[in-house]
Amino acid sequence: MTDLANAASGHSGLPRRRAALKAGLAAGLAGLLGPALSGCTRQDRPGSVTVAGGEPGGFYLEFATLLAASLQQHGVADTASALITGGSLDNLGKLLAGQATFAIALADAAAEQFGADGKSAAGIRALGRVYENYVHCVVRKDSGIHDLAALAGRTVAVGEPGSGTSLTTPRLIEAAGLATATVGTAPTSAVENLVTVQNLGLNDGLAALQAGAVDALFWSGGVPTAAIAGSNRDAALELLDLSSLLPSIRTRYGPYYDRVLIPGGSYDGIPAVWTIGVANLLLCRNDLDDRTVRRTVELLVGNAEELIPRSSLGVQFLSPESLINTAGLPLHPAAADAYRELHG
Repeated sequence: MTDLANAASGHSGLPRRRAALKAGLAAGLAGLLGPALSGCTRQDRPGSVTVAGGEPGGFYLEFATLLAASLQQHGVADTASALITGGSLDNLGKLLAGQATFAIALADAAAEQFGADGKSAAGIRALGRVYENYVHCVVRKDSGIHDLAALAGRTVAVGEPGSGTSLTTPRLIEAAGLATATVGTAPTSAVENLVTVQNLGLNDGLAALQAGAVDALFWSGGVPTAAIAGSNRDAALELLDLSSLLPSIRTRYGPYYDRVLIPGGSYDGIPAVWTIGVANLLLCRNDLDDRTVRRTVELLVGNAEELIPRSSLGVQFLSPESLINTAGLPLHPAAADAYRELHG
C-alpha cells in the first residue's frame, strides 16, 4: 500500500515513521551511490545550477535550499543556489526561460504546462515526485468559520499570481459550489455564495488574516509550514476540512489530487484535519545533460536524509519506487534510466 493509499484509508498517523523508513532505505543505498557522486570531476559537471523554490517561510524554498546545498556538497555542480520565487507557475516559467536549472512544482500546475496529452510542454521533464503538498485553508479560531460554505460573503487570500496555490484554490472554491470575484471588482449581477478573492502570498496573507483584512488564507505547502506555525503562536488559528471536495475536483481536473491528513500537533492546539494533497515534482529542461540528471537522481535516492527539513511531519517520496510516480508526466530519459538501474 502506498503512502497516499494509507492516508486515504485512515492509516496516516505515522508520517514520521514513513519518513524514517524512506531515509533508512536511502541510507542503505548511499554506500552504493557515494562513489558515483564523488567520482564527478570538474570537467564533466556544470559550473553552477539554480533551483527555483518559493516564498520565505514555505516548504518549497526549504527544500530548494537543502537540494542546492546537497548538489554542491556532493559535486554535482561547482556551485548551487536556491531562488526565491512566487511558486509553481513562476518556477515553470523560469525553467522554460532558462533562468533555473531545476524547478519544484505542483503536479496540477505542471500538468497545465504539459497539456492533456502529456506532451505539449516540449522542453520540460520530471526527475521525480519528491514530497506531498497539503492544501491549508486557514482561518482565525474566533472567526466562526468552520466549513467552506461559511466563506460565502467573505474575503479570502488565494496565493500570489504565479503560485501553485493560485491555480488550485479557485478549483477548490468552485468544487464547493461557491462563486468568486476579485477584490476591488463587482459582479455584473447579484451572485449567491460569492467569495471575494485576493492574490496574496503566504506571508502577506497571514498578516492580512491576523489584521482581519481577509477571513481565510489558502496555502499549499509542507507540514508544518513554518510561517503558519509562527502565526498560530501569535493568534490562534484553525484549519478547515477540504476532503469532501476530492471527488468533484478529481472528476473535473484529473488524478492529481488525494485525500491526506494534516496530523494533530502539526500546529500547536490544532487537531488533525483531512485535506487535499497534491504531489510535488522536481523538474528540469529536457536539454539538461544526462550526467547532471543521473547524478541528481542518485542524490535524491542516496542522500534523501539531507533533503527532508528537520521540522517536516509530512509524507516524503524519496525512494525509487515513489519518485518515479510522476502523475503521468514524462521523466527525463536519463532519470528513467537511473531509476531502472536503482530499482529494476
